[in-house]
Amino acid sequence: MNIAERLAGVAARIPENKAVVQGERSWTFRQLEDEVSLLAAGLRRAGLEPGARAALMVPPGFEFIALTFALFRAGIVPVLIDPGMGRHHLGQCLAEAAPEAFIGIPKAQLARAVERWAKDTIKLLVTVGPKWPWGGLSLDDLRKAVVRPDGDRVRDAMAVRNRDCSEGTDTAAILFTSGSTGVPKGAVYTHEIFTAQTELLRSHFDIKEGETSVPTFPLFALFDVALGMTVVIPDMDSTRPGSVEPMSIIGPVQKHGAAQLFGSPALLDRVGRFGEKHGISLPGLKRVISAGAPVPASVLARFAKMLPAGVRLHTPYGATESLPVSAISSDEMLRETAPQSAQGKGTCVGRPFPGMRARIIAIDDGPVPRWSDDLLVPPGQVGEIVVQGPVVTREYFRRPEATALAKIEDEGGAFWHRMGDLGFFDEQGRLWFCGRKSHRVQAAEGTMFTIPCEAVFNEHPKVRRTALVGIGQPGAQTPVLCVELERGELPGEAIEDELLEVAASYKHTKAIKSVLFHSSFPVDIRHNAKIFREKLAVWAETQL
Repeated sequence: MNIAERLAGVAARIPENKAVVQGERSWTFRQLEDEVSLLAAGLRRAGLEPGARAALMVPPGFEFIALTFALFRAGIVPVLIDPGMGRHHLGQCLAEAAPEAFIGIPKAQLARAVERWAKDTIKLLVTVGPKWPWGGLSLDDLRKAVVRPDGDRVRDAMAVRNRDCSEGTDTAAILFTSGSTGVPKGAVYTHEIFTAQTELLRSHFDIKEGETSVPTFPLFALFDVALGMTVVIPDMDSTRPGSVEPMSIIGPVQKHGAAQLFGSPALLDRVGRFGEKHGISLPGLKRVISAGAPVPASVLARFAKMLPAGVRLHTPYGATESLPVSAISSDEMLRETAPQSAQGKGTCVGRPFPGMRARIIAIDDGPVPRWSDDLLVPPGQVGEIVVQGPVVTREYFRRPEATALAKIEDEGGAFWHRMGDLGFFDEQGRLWFCGRKSHRVQAAEGTMFTIPCEAVFNEHPKVRRTALVGIGQPGAQTPVLCVELERGELPGEAIEDELLEVAASYKHTKAIKSVLFHSSFPVDIRHNAKIFREKLAVWAETQL
């Protein structure tokens, strides 16, 4: 089934319910469905055929949601790239995706023109807003293509049944990875994957049609609409959630009686600190979901103070190529796993969702062509996390080498996806995350994993966060602890000595003999939590 059919079904059941609220404007599901059908037909009439690719660079809001579902319905493949990754990576992604159309706001169109993105493949321009000198079409132009001057819609097959253009197994979208640990890659999504994701989220979090959600990540806004939720778009820069104005989140949640909030750990940290300082509560919320990076226990505990008794904060684990894999709630984490994390066990990411299979295999940086149970490591041992299930993407777009490195062929056409993450299962069947495979430090004393090592130092009251990096050749790397202190704290020999004393007191950190203080870690601005350890390693080498 084409994922756009879910929207059509919701619009048939609750046509007058609000679908999208943005500022003082709102649209019902009937209005959204009409707009989607109109734009889908307009895109087809503009010359885009099913299977064509269209880069979509429009900020979260009504137009983004309407255009995405219109592309789905018309069988056109949206190429979704986070603008927060920077112009260089954007250009790389667009060159690789080779889109036939570029749909964007004027700022995006200007960047495309200046940077000459995908200049050899783009044949159609659609601007959301003033067209300015680059020409092309506007949204009004698309609408006029299927509406007579008297206002009646043209009733032809394209306008009425364009949703039949693609099926469940067809490519629905290309979503580029963040590129936080390498060159971004385009994960190929089918309509079946989107449908499976929607169902997993609905079932696990007990989401009901008619509830209101405040999503701060564009993809979750699409899920929410497909689930029949009213989506309230907050006034914020979605590429910089760590810099959000707290009241731009708190205000919409309170005003609209939101049942659900989705935000990155950095966003929840900022909002939670503000809420704690000003004694703010969010009595209407039924659930809070956070993803993008591990959520520190301190952030969970602080934000939980704003919530009604019994309301849980959920942290699903996954990646662009496979989302969601597992989840854990704040009460289980704070009650059971957080104390173990503080002692260097890793970060618990919960139990796999129904239908999802996760296994731990031996760490290997090369491709693994075929699955064998011999790949598995003993229970409790750290290895690479691999997953299988209905939400797992099969390939990267036009990247066969990357696909071969990330996928392990199984029997009957099935496959396992290598998450690139390290972890293990505990005796209760819970999955623990120990850091990225590419970030492990291969010292002479043995392999060291970032998350378990860093956790014991992050407990120091003057430390904001730490990052373990390795200097030198794998197998003989020197482990170095990079430290970012809390605001107002100054580096000195006293703190350094205290951290080295911590290092000496744990078996898994005793090889650390070097501590370097950094004023502000380089981080992924979209989460403000994913540390660019590769950059820190280069910096650390210059300091030793």
